[in-house]
Amino acid sequence: MTKVDFVSFNQVNPEEFLPVVNEQGVRKHLIDHENFTSISIREWINEKLKTEHLDGCRIRAIYIDGALAGWCGILPDDNGFELAVVISQKFWGVGISIFKTLMLWAKELGHKEILFHLLDSRPEYKALNKMSTKVHKTELLGRCFTTYYISVDKWFAK
Repeated sequence: MTKVDFVSFNQVNPEEFLPVVNEQGVRKHLIDHENFTSISIREWINEKLKTEHLDGCRIRAIYIDGALAGWCGILPDDNGFELAVVISQKFWGVGISIFKTLMLWAKELGHKEILFHLLDSRPEYKALNKMSTKVHKTELLGRCFTTYYISVDKWFAK
């Protein structure tokens, strides 16, 4: 059985994140940016730690079977709050379990609706379409996304 642990960013050695966030298979599904360095990863982590303190937000590193697999969280969005899941390709099969945890957090934090933006490099997902109250194309930072609007209450009523 796969063991998934969610750990505060301040408990992770920043250097551990470098292979995950710079992995080409992961980066192709993210907004284009320079590869992280030892300096920029620390700045990025500090920004995530600041976001963690905002009402309605929670951000965690993800360890799977003891290995740093990536990160996830609930972050502010121009239209409310969004889910983020960024994990190494070798752990993509665990993504659904992580998504379910994020939905639990959304309920704990009192969110009524949560957004999930997937870059156009990803296919549309039938399961996300079914659970969403609205799905549409959005443009963020010059890239096209499919944005799923998920009712937290509806998701738990299923």
